[in-house]
Amino acid sequence: MRVKNNISGVNSVSFIAIFKRDVRLALRNGIGSFVAVIFFIITVTLFPLAVGPDLTLLHRVAPGVLWVCALLATMLSLDSLFREDFDDGNLEQIILGVLPVELVVLSKALAHWVTTGLPLIICAPILAVLLNMSGKGFVVLILSLLLGTPTLSMIGTVGAALTVSLRRGGVLIALLVLPLSVPILIFGVGAVEGAIFGLGARSPLLILAGCLVGTLVLAPLASAAALKMALD
Repeated sequence: MRVKNNISGVNSVSFIAIFKRDVRLALRNGIGSFVAVIFFIITVTLFPLAVGPDLTLLHRVAPGVLWVCALLATMLSLDSLFREDFDDGNLEQIILGVLPVELVVLSKALAHWVTTGLPLIICAPILAVLLNMSGKGFVVLILSLLLGTPTLSMIGTVGAALTVSLRRGGVLIALLVLPLSVPILIFGVGAVEGAIFGLGARSPLLILAGCLVGTLVLAPLASAAALKMALD
């Protein structure tokens, strides 16, 4: 029992250390937070300029615009999930360490969400006002993004792991990840529209929660297998 507790303690320390290191590197490089948030703000802001001052149209398309822009912003930093550690040889040392590879993937995905997904969630309500979105959908918008953006980060780990050994894998990651992200986009938009137009948001939110649980279980396994193959 004492040995198991010691192993669990070492794993916890290693998990937190990897998480803190990735957050610090993302904030230092500006890739995780600033670029994704700026891209999100700019792309959402362009829609009213392109559509014009039709408030009814903006009200109708607001959930889809916000979710599509959040999805694309999340894609920006996926290539850096494992790339830097792979290039400088740290990834091999981390995988050979005491922490299981699946937990390494989970720690990196959590750091990616904190530096990318969380800032998007904070900005989303402000941009929703710009798009004339009804106040009925604000809470559901935040809830859907809280469930959907970590799922996107988990799905992104699979694409990043599969392309980690490729020099220019950024475009390939998008091709791999975007089709898998379509259900998240559909149910995320459906939840917000359900709250706004009185159709009910519970079912889409429950599906998003189920997708999150599924990716938390399956994505680390798939990503760990891909990373081991890349390092062999």
